[in-house]
Amino acid sequence: MPPGWPAAVPPPESPQWQRAAVAWLLDLCPADFRAYPVLARHPQALARLTALHVQGAAEACRRGLASARAELGSTLPPPALAEVIEALEAEQARLVAAGRGVVLVEQALLGRRYIPRL
Repeated sequence: MPPGWPAAVPPPESPQWQRAAVAWLLDLCPADFRAYPVLARHPQALARLTALHVQGAAEACRRGLASARAELGSTLPPPALAEVIEALEAEQARLVAAGRGVVLVEQALLGRRYIPRL
């Protein structure tokens, strides 16, 4: 599998891999996405929407990090502010990794296969 492939999703050659991919993608989206069966029936659409959602969350995280000290510095004690910033940094790292995984799953859903290069 390519670097960044999500651990929760078996390789595309595996039986039922798309079912696992749909479950993983839905886990990255707002819970309300599960109310729309069309997304589970059309994993390519779900992958595209998931990519947009993860990108939006990553952008919100970046903005939160950029403004945390200015907007929260006067209302939070320094140790709490440091914890908030640490949490935002961890979330940003998680979102970057998730975004990479979503791109790889989306490509696999579109029929593109990973060929390792030496």
